[in-house]
Amino acid sequence: MTIRAALAGVLALCAVAPAGAAPDVRRGEQLYTRCLACHALAYDRVGPRHCGLFGRLAGSVPGFEYSTAMKNSKITWDEKTLDRFLAKPLAMVPGSTMTYDGVSEPTERADLIVYLKRANRTPECGK
Repeated sequence: MTIRAALAGVLALCAVAPAGAAPDVRRGEQLYTRCLACHALAYDRVGPRHCGLFGRLAGSVPGFEYSTAMKNSKITWDEKTLDRFLAKPLAMVPGSTMTYDGVSEPTERADLIVYLKRANRTPECGK
């Protein structure tokens, strides 16, 4: 590979995901499809609903059966705690019944979080 070809490849990557780029709501919505196996926005499935997530105490959705670890975690969901949890759920809450390994890419977590914030302001979530 020539230096020119390598440089063109690097520049193309930078154009797709510039450093410090704002989180992408549309990409977050696409990423949320991974969550749909267990979660929904407005109703409980295997996992609890995501409407009302921000500012909610972990393990507190009425009628949902949480693990003891999640109920006792004392986590209040915000961007920071959700980012840490999504990165490594079982490391943050050992004993949680969340079986997903996590989202390793920080930009994907940021996109997912911005989508969830926007989705929580929609009619589906009662806003």
